[in-house]
Amino acid sequence: MKVFYFLGVFAVLMLAASFFEMPWSRTTEDSAEQELIVLKSTAMGAMAMFSILFAIAATALLIPKDLEDRTLYTILSKPVPRLDYLIGKLAGVLILVTVSLLLMNGLLSIILHFKTEELLLVEMAKAEAHGWSAEHLELRLSAVAQQGVTWTLQAGIGAILFKAMVMASLALLISTFSSSTLFTIVIAVVIYFMGHFTEDARNYWLHSQSGGVSKEVKLMTQGIALIFPDFQLYNIIDSTIEGKKVPQGIFTRLAILTLFYSGIYSVLAWFTFRKKEF
Repeated sequence: MKVFYFLGVFAVLMLAASFFEMPWSRTTEDSAEQELIVLKSTAMGAMAMFSILFAIAATALLIPKDLEDRTLYTILSKPVPRLDYLIGKLAGVLILVTVSLLLMNGLLSIILHFKTEELLLVEMAKAEAHGWSAEHLELRLSAVAQQGVTWTLQAGIGAILFKAMVMASLALLISTFSSSTLFTIVIAVVIYFMGHFTEDARNYWLHSQSGGVSKEVKLMTQGIALIFPDFQLYNIIDSTIEGKKVPQGIFTRLAILTLFYSGIYSVLAWFTFRKKEF
């Protein structure tokens, strides 16, 4: 699987982006922060897109490729438990995604570090030219440094990995009852986009119910939430791009939620896969 060519494309794009000037001149004091925010937004958007594509496409190809190569029959005749087979395949994809994100994260951190240092020097030159006070200069340097490489930024990249984990598990579930790789990819992509509107649609539907919400309706909405994961909960990525601090509790809850979704989809995939005859 030649998915690692995407890393080369990402590296070229990131290196090019680091040398291009932003479309505005630095006429305002906060333009330095905006330049770093745009750089992070571009890079993390690419990381999110590539990780989701990795997770969906790689997982969708697993079972069909083993069937085509007839290696699936050899593996299951060992005998290898079908749950072990599925978990092993899923773990391989997640390792691929994790390594890819680590490499891209390293590249982003290096470029962002040097860009931040460059902008800090620019701010110091401005301070000398305009006669800023020491307090004002310290505030400006702190504001620029906050948009650099921080632990908050790493939390956003962790959220990207969590979303990829959920989509890989979901694609694995779809591939266990689908005979078409294209169908698996299309349905997974549709569910991914629908997951960003799950909360809005659920809240609108619940509030539109007259006479209150019954227990059956609540159970149905919870069931829909299992099928279409609520990706709005992962919006800490936007906060990390803007340099805002993310509480440890929120990140921990996201990790638990990701394990819950991945576990549910993996168990359902096993129930479907164990009934298949090969």
